[in-house]
Parts: sequence; C-alpha cells; structure tokens
Amino acid sequence: MPTVDEYDVIVVGFGAAGASAAIEAADRGARVLVLDRGWGGGATAYSGGIVYAGGGTDEQRAGGYRDTVENMRDYLAQEVRDAVRPETLARFCEQSPALIEWLKRQGVPFRGGAAPAYKTSYPTDRHYLYYSGNEKAYPFREHAEPAPRGHRVVAPGMRSGRELFERLRDSALAKGVRFAPLARVHDLIQDEDGTVTGVRYTVVDPRHRNARRHKLITKATGKLGTWMPGAVAGAVGYGERLLAEAAQPAEARARAVILAAGGFINNREWVRRYAPQFEKISPLGTVGDDGTGIRLGLQAGGTTDKMGKVTAWRFLSPPSAFLEGLTVGADGRRIASEDLYGATHGDVLMREFGGRGWAIYDAATWRKIRTQIREQTKMFQRLQIWYLLGPGHRKADTIEALAAKNGIDPAGLRKTVDEYNRALAAGEGDPAHKDPELCPRLERGPFYSIDISADSSMFYPIPGLTLGGLVVDEDTGEVLRAEGGVVPGLYAAGRTAVGVCSNGYISGLSIADCVFSGRRAGAHAAGR
Repeated sequence: MPTVDEYDVIVVGFGAAGASAAIEAADRGARVLVLDRGWGGGATAYSGGIVYAGGGTDEQRAGGYRDTVENMRDYLAQEVRDAVRPETLARFCEQSPALIEWLKRQGVPFRGGAAPAYKTSYPTDRHYLYYSGNEKAYPFREHAEPAPRGHRVVAPGMRSGRELFERLRDSALAKGVRFAPLARVHDLIQDEDGTVTGVRYTVVDPRHRNARRHKLITKATGKLGTWMPGAVAGAVGYGERLLAEAAQPAEARARAVILAAGGFINNREWVRRYAPQFEKISPLGTVGDDGTGIRLGLQAGGTTDKMGKVTAWRFLSPPSAFLEGLTVGADGRRIASEDLYGATHGDVLMREFGGRGWAIYDAATWRKIRTQIREQTKMFQRLQIWYLLGPGHRKADTIEALAAKNGIDPAGLRKTVDEYNRALAAGEGDPAHKDPELCPRLERGPFYSIDISADSSMFYPIPGLTLGGLVVDEDTGEVLRAEGGVVPGLYAAGRTAVGVCSNGYISGLSIADCVFSGRRAGAHAAGR
C-alpha cells in the first residue's frame, strides 16, 4: 500500500498558476504539496515571459505612459467579452498594478521605459514594456486610449519565461512548499458527499536513473517541442516510457485540491471534438497540456465551457514592414487588417478562411523589410525571416501571375488590390482601417507573396493553445457543478479553468490570468 501524506492544500501542476496558488496558500499558513508530471514550469517556462498589466504600473510611469484602471478595463472589455463577469474583469484590472508588485516581492524582475515605436510580436532586449495586443488597432483604439501593457520579465534572449517560473518556484520552496516532480495524478479522492479530499498519483524518484535520463531529454527537447512538437515526438515518447517503467503509486490527502495542469492542446482527440477548425495548427505547450486537469475536474462533477476557443498565432511582424502588405484568402478577399494582433488575425484566418491565406507585397515594401531586420528582431525571429525571404516566398511580375502561382483567384486578388489602392489615392484610408503609417500603395512589381496558411511549412507554423476549461466560481476559484453549486474542496486555475483570456488571447494575458486565478484559488483553499 502506498504511503498517504497529509497536507492542507494540494496543487496539481507547477506553472505560473500552480506556483501562484502554492505561494498564496503558504503565505496564509497552509501546508502545501505541489505535484507536477514534469520538472515544473509547464508552458510558462517556455513562454516569452510576458505579463499583461496596466492601470498605472510603475513600469508604465517610468516610460511616461498614463494608464488608468478604467482605461485598461475599457480596452479589455473588447477582448474579454463574456469570458468572465464584468465585476471579475473590473477586479482583475483594479488589482493589476498590485499584481506586478506581488510578482516583484517573489523576486520576479521587471523594467519600465519607452516601448518600441514599431509594432512587434516580441521585443528585443532593449525593451521590456511594449504594446502586446490590439491597443493601437481598429476598432480597439476607438474605445480606449492605447497604452503599453506587455510587461516582459527581465532576462536575455528567450529566457524571460524561464526566469519568471524559477523566481516563483524559489519563492514557493522558501515558504515551505513541498514540490514533487515526475508525479502524475490519475484520480481525485472524494468522500461520499462528493467532497474532494486528496489525490492518487504515481511518482518517480528523481534520483532514479530513468528520471535522470528523462531530465536530459526534457532539457534537450523542451523549447523546440513547444514550437515544433513533431520534430521531437519520438524523444518525448521515449522519455514518457522511461517514467512509466519507474513510477510508484502514492496518495496524498488534503482539505483542498487545486487543478492547475494547463490546457488540452496536446490532446488531439479533444481538439478534433471541440475545435476541429484548429487541427492544422502547431500545438503550443508541453506534453502535460493533454487535458488531465480538466478530465479530473469533470470526473469529480465539474463542468466545462469555452472548449472550442483556441488561440492561433499568425504573427506577421517583426519586421514591422511585413504589416504593410495585404493578407488574402484563396478567393482573393482581404482576411483582416494586418496590424491586428497575430492571434486576432489568426482567428479570422482559421475560422473564416479555413486556415488558408497569403500575404502580398510589392517591391518597395519587400526591400523595406530587409532594412528593418537588424534593429527590430531577435535571433529566433531572424531564423524564420531567413526562410521567408529565401525559399518561403514566391515572386511574379504582375498581381495576376502571383495569384496563379499560389492558387489564388486572380480576379478576386486584383479586385482587393485595386479597391485598396483606390481608397488610399482618394484619401479615404484603408478599407480595413489599418494604421495609415502602414499603408503604402501596392503598385509596382515585382510582387511577392508569403504563404501564411496553417500548414504552409514546418518552418513557418501557426502555433496555438486552448483557452477553455472548467467553470469556476469567479470569487473563489472553486469548480462549479453543471446542476449548480460547487464541488467541495476542488479548485481550478490557469488554462485548466475558464478565465479572463478564454474568449481571445493577447500576449501576456494568459500568464496574468494564471497569477490572478492561482492566487484567488490558493487564498480561498487555505481558508478551508
């Protein structure tokens, strides 16, 4: 029989949500156990380390930006819509400056200053505050004053996400939280009345030779696996088999269990069932994003929502001149304004154009793209740009010839280009309301195209993650039953739960919601 340990709170998953929940519960005197099927970090550790925050943070003020809670709420109301109640969104915005300060107390470093003048999906190391969503794009700019709210954790290169997790992990451990890696939860333990009182799991001793091998595989494949999972599938599968061979059964009891085990983008069966339009995107997450946390909550009596909501990232920039072209579908119609945030543009591409599209440029813009690479891009972005400017594009002397090379309807593309040029010449502005500074006419060949389709190339994927999950009480984080009431003793946070970003994604909003919802669940669970 496995040994049964006793705690006040058990947290399943050790990413931003799980770590935040553990810290908050420990700060309130709870004995906390965190179980993670890997080595901790989840998708957070492989992310860009962006936290969406505003309402007047110190970092915003250091850059000379004025933002208010009301202004932040007016903007986010357009992105969040009915994902959470207006009262919850208001609380999220009101607590936003304090959320950054809370992270700083855990040791997470941030830096203010001027945001880059150009639009980018991720800033270079010169900037740690930037416009990380649709703040400047139409129609969002019509309802709120644009302000930069993407707070990037200070770290070189792409280490910001890793830095964020490691600081949260160290803070949790310093507060007495016990962390058990390589622990895979299979079942929740419930009393006769349905109250959750613990978990059953298997665990591998980190000193076991299989565990050491698994750690080496994780280090070698982790970052690449989040962006190109197919390239490392064999190695990841081997690592999972190593753990299965060495796993031992265990149980732990507690007054509350918090599920913070990520989403389900790597559960291909669920993606086909709930979001078939997004099957062609590249799963963005870890092997743990297989819906285990959601499944456990459902088995305990919970219910789900927003399961068809998936974010698909078709980032066009940097360089920012990539936004100066026109994106069209197979029929030649305009997809959407190119200066929309990549996930907003990607959602239209996937849902309304079947995931097929192209970006069209003229000769002058194509030359301009090359001049911006050095100043506006990081090394990982340059590798992709090398592909796009090399084998990843097509070229033709006329619009019609370019259409024919790509399988685009020539008449449809010609109509779109002519209407765009005509509106600019007449002083009416872009029909799709793109920023005038990003609207040169497309007149002189040769013309160039980039295939922005979901399955265009392994070197130019559309990555994405799931946004739906368990429905929770928005005041406590407790998992709700379909018939009403809560599942006693059970909580959910982060991408295991419906949250602020469950209708749409902008950079940093998911991590901010992980911290917000994780702390909420940890505080209430400790009170049990």
